[in-house]
Amino acid sequence: MSIQTLLHGIDQLSKSVGHAFAWCIIVLILGTSYEVFVRYILDDPTSWAFDMSYILYGGLFLMSGAYALSRGAHVRGDVFYRLMPKRVQSSIELVLYIIFFFPGVIALMYSGWDYAMDSMRINEVSVNSPIGVPIWQLKLIIPAAGLLLALQGIAEMLRCIICIRTGEWPERLHDVEEMETAILHQIQDKQLMEHDAALPGEIK
Repeated sequence: MSIQTLLHGIDQLSKSVGHAFAWCIIVLILGTSYEVFVRYILDDPTSWAFDMSYILYGGLFLMSGAYALSRGAHVRGDVFYRLMPKRVQSSIELVLYIIFFFPGVIALMYSGWDYAMDSMRINEVSVNSPIGVPIWQLKLIIPAAGLLLALQGIAEMLRCIICIRTGEWPERLHDVEEMETAILHQIQDKQLMEHDAALPGEIK
């Protein structure tokens, strides 16, 4: 197995999990809309909407972390970083992954596992819910999210090592892009096509 195949395999796992949990947004919209309707129109609020909202959002937030990391979507202060040579960028990132990222992720997995096991053992329910909505399932997601982040972090460290050696960042899997990024790519493609179309006339 090549390194690029391994990187794309980890990226694909993070992407698949992130896309799957993205459906939580649809459920959140429907559930919240229903709660608003019955609360303010029918004057009959639900006993589960609040718990549903933070459980689904919590699951979405936790399980999309690795996907966001694979897409470079986490917040970073890149005012100076983006101006640096790629080898310097990758060296800085590699050091930061070792010093900050992995200690935090390992702590998340270790503490999250104990937290989840205690919650499952007592069959924990929400203290905010009058009907006792179970929440131990959400706690089980914590170590799972940590494991996914660790896997994606390994892929990112490998990318840093490759970039240090070659001077170029390895290719990432293609996925949906933000609108401004897509527009920028369209403009660049158009400029390239116009440049190529003008070449024969220049040769003449």
